[in-house]
Amino acid sequence: MKVVNHIKEIRLKKGITQVQMAEDLQITRQTINAIEKNKYNPSLELALKLIKYFDVPLEQLFYLDETEDEK
Repeated sequence: MKVVNHIKEIRLKKGITQVQMAEDLQITRQTINAIEKNKYNPSLELALKLIKYFDVPLEQLFYLDETEDEK
């Protein structure tokens, strides 16, 4: 199963740039870009920071794509 996230959608809805988010979370913009494109799964620590940063429940930020199991 693949972990999928809605970080980009939530970030854009809140009017936050990748640069601002990177500065706020003290990570690189490239890391945010990779996470948003589902090329990189954040560590548990970073995932918890993202949940706190956006103030959303875990299920709103991340979910498992179960369609890959059907292949």
